Amino acid sequence: MVHDQLRALVRRYPIVRFATRRIRVHLPRRLGGLDPARVPPRRRHLTLTLPRTESDTRALGPDRVELQLPGDLTVPRRLAAQGLSWHEPDSLSCFMAILDHTGPGAVLDVGAGVGVYAMLAAARSRRPVFAFEPTPELAAAARSVSSAAHLGFSVVELALSNHNGTARLQRALHNDMCHQVVHNVRPGLHHLTVGATTLARWNETAGSLPTVVKIDTAGSEPEVVAGGLEILRRYRPWMLVKVRPDRGLEERLMALMEPLEYLWFPVAGDPPYESRTQICGRASPSWERMWLLTPEEPPEAFWRSLREWRTALESCRGNRN
Repeated sequence: MVHDQLRALVRRYPIVRFATRRIRVHLPRRLGGLDPARVPPRRRHLTLTLPRTESDTRALGPDRVELQLPGDLTVPRRLAAQGLSWHEPDSLSCFMAILDHTGPGAVLDVGAGVGVYAMLAAARSRRPVFAFEPTPELAAAARSVSSAAHLGFSVVELALSNHNGTARLQRALHNDMCHQVVHNVRPGLHHLTVGATTLARWNETAGSLPTVVKIDTAGSEPEVVAGGLEILRRYRPWMLVKVRPDRGLEERLMALMEPLEYLWFPVAGDPPYESRTQICGRASPSWERMWLLTPEEPPEAFWRSLREWRTALESCRGNRN
């Protein structure tokens, strides 16, 4: 228990994490020492190549962006090593194809992390883009990405849920991509109180017209959908929703979505994907678990676009600076 609390304290404050590692590199391994070569830098500098399809004649956005992000965050580390080609490539390809084949309107990236999906939406479309991220250090990183190359997407530092007020965010001990909103837990160093609102309430103020919604909130996806049912009924956006298996998320999500008469496709294998009568977290690859939810049957042009974006992403490999 004490060990977990100390670890939570170190992970909560970036400057404490950095100082702790600087001390541990001088200790022997038997006392918790670290190999200096394996300690991440305080800031990570990387040049990220962005995908562009051969059929795209609009010449929107930059081909590369220069980013400076916290060195110990998971996504910047992976992007520096492998680029976008290995960062959820099937889901990113599907997301870009949705941008090509939906009408004008806003893009909502819920659970944005450092803002990879929001970055691509802003770079390859003229849509208003909103990135929702309640974790302070991840929201700060997303704002840094937004300012790079003047992409200009909006970062909303809130947790979208099924209620308005505040929520308790639990920090994952080993992976900052897995922070999640939790209920009925005692406060602790690995918990953080954040602002919370429903998608419907937020949209009353923002006045957006959502046509593309991506949700990846490490287990609270049904709560996000529940708080936005009015928006889904009114605007019928295309959706990408991450579904982790064996947590009861599938049943809750199906109960919410069935009355809306959406089609459900696991983002897996070669397109065109096959629609399913049930949402199952194990139907998609373990590293993605993404589902495409559409209010209509996707046309053949959508699947062709998806394949083109997948090819374009394969050339976006890592490029360290």
